[in-house]
Amino acid sequence: MKNHKVYEKYIKKCLQLAKKGEGFVSPNPLVGAVVLDKNGNVAGCGWHKKFGEAHAEVNAFEEAKKNNINVKGGTIFVSLEPCSHFGKTPPCADLIIKKGIKKVVIGCKDPNPKVDGGGIKKLKEAGIEVVTNILEEECMRLNEIFFKNQTKNMPFVAIKTATTMDAKIASRTGSSKWITSQKARSYVQKLRNKYDAILTGSGTVLADNPYLTCRLKNGRNPARIIVDSKQITSFEANIYSDDGTKVFLAVSENSKPKDYGSNVEIIKCPLADNKIDLNYLIFKLYEKGIRSILIEAGGSLNGAFLKAGLVDKVYQFIAPKILGDKEAKNFAEGFCVDKISDSIKLKIHKVKIFEPDILIEAYI
Repeated sequence: MKNHKVYEKYIKKCLQLAKKGEGFVSPNPLVGAVVLDKNGNVAGCGWHKKFGEAHAEVNAFEEAKKNNINVKGGTIFVSLEPCSHFGKTPPCADLIIKKGIKKVVIGCKDPNPKVDGGGIKKLKEAGIEVVTNILEEECMRLNEIFFKNQTKNMPFVAIKTATTMDAKIASRTGSSKWITSQKARSYVQKLRNKYDAILTGSGTVLADNPYLTCRLKNGRNPARIIVDSKQITSFEANIYSDDGTKVFLAVSENSKPKDYGSNVEIIKCPLADNKIDLNYLIFKLYEKGIRSILIEAGGSLNGAFLKAGLVDKVYQFIAPKILGDKEAKNFAEGFCVDKISDSIKLKIHKVKIFEPDILIEAYI
C-alpha cells in the first residue's frame, strides 16, 4: 500500500509535466516522466515538448545527466507506456534498458497498434520490473484525443458554448457579448490552445466576424474550419486573415470555389439533407492531419453535429442570467425528441467555477 501511494504521487507529477506540452505535440500524446536514482531521490523530470522532438523519458534522463546523477538501478515513472518502435525518435523502451533502470511504473498502456503492450513486453524481457495501470483513468483522460485517434481513426470533437441558465446563446436580436465573465473567456483560450482546430459556421462568421485565434501567452493558433456550403461569407472576414494559420473552408461539392487566399484550403463536400455531410467532412479533416476539433458555433451547427453522433465532449459555460424569451437563440437546435428517454444523454465529468459562471465538462 505504501508503494502504491508513492506510485500515485509520481504519476500525478508525470501528469502535471505532460500538460505542459498541450498544443505542441499533436498528433503525439502528452507524456510526462520522472526518474529516481537507486536511493529513491528524484534525478530528473521531463515531458514531451514538441512533435518530432525528444520524448518525456529522454528529457528526464537528460535532466538527470545535467544534475550529474547516476540513474542505474533506479526507477522511472511515465504516464504512458514507453514506445517500442522507431518513429520520429528511437524507442524509449530501448533507452530505459540501456540506462540500467530497475523498475518502470506506467500510468496506462499506449493504444497505438505499433506499441500496445510492446514497450511493456520489451522491458519485462530485459528483466526490468514493470508496474502498470497507476491512475489509469486519469492518464487515459489526459490523452482522450490520442486514444480516440488511435482506436477510431477519427478526430476528437468537442462543443464549446456559453449560455444563460435557460440555455440561450444570444438574444432574439443576436446580442451575445458577453454572456460569460472575463475569467470564463480566458479559460476558453486554454481550450483553443489545446485543440488542433476550431470549427464554426457561416452564420457565426456573418453575425460575429470572429478571429477565432488563441490569445494565450505562448499559445498557438489552432487551424480554422468554416462550414459554408453556399460560400456566403466574405474573404474579407477576420476568420480568413492570413496570419500564418491554416484555414479550411467546407463548401458544397457542386459549388464553384471563390478565391479566399493562399492560406485557405477548399474542401468540397457532398450534401446530406441539403447541408454539408459532416461525417464526410470530419474524415476528410482527419486525412489532412486534424486530430481534434473544438466547435464554436451557433445552435444549428451544434445541433447538426450532435444529431450526427459526432460529438465526444461538451464544454458548457453557464452564466447566472435568464433571458426568458422563446425566440432567443438556443445552444442546440434542429432535432426533436418526443420522450425524455430519447434525449441525448451526457455524463458530467467535472464542474469548475469561474465566478460568477460555472463550466460543465460532460461526455456523450
